[in-house]
Amino acid sequence: MKKVTPSFWLQRQIPWGLSFAMASLLVSCGYSDTPIGPTSLNSRYTEQQPALSGNGRFLAFVSNRNGSHQLLIYDLEQQQFVQTQGLNRPETITESPSLSYTGRYTAYITSDQGRPVVALYDRASQQSQILTPIYRGWVRNPSISPDGRYVVFETASRGQWDIEVLDRGPNIELDIPNGAAVATPP
Repeated sequence: MKKVTPSFWLQRQIPWGLSFAMASLLVSCGYSDTPIGPTSLNSRYTEQQPALSGNGRFLAFVSNRNGSHQLLIYDLEQQQFVQTQGLNRPETITESPSLSYTGRYTAYITSDQGRPVVALYDRASQQSQILTPIYRGWVRNPSISPDGRYVVFETASRGQWDIEVLDRGPNIELDIPNGAAVATPP
């Protein structure tokens, strides 16, 4: 009869204990309780290129959840999607969203006659407009200022990637929080 020593017992039990601990850890790290569906933030489709508004309330991202490549805006406070009529056009691709402070304005890349252009969506008017119709080169990576007046992006119009700053003008309706003071340029 073989004598069982405490060290023999530990050697036999450690692998079982480690296996149990690893299995517990993997189960606790799972995302099975994360809501997934057509009205929730997460879905079973590819979602990428997230952008957060300055106040942290709105999230814009690119998704293919409805069978087409589209830009979606999600209200994190209300936990629902924002209606964006006029934003996603059929047969076009949207990419690289950027949000102003309260998420009123969204700058993004879309296509116009087969070439990328910088566009701007205004949630208040529910209209989208192309900001770079005359740029001959490629454009990418737009970013909008918190107040919505300036849009910066990269352009290859000179044969290399350069940065362009587009001033939408002093007469646009700025995206500022209610009651905030607006600084006027000197």
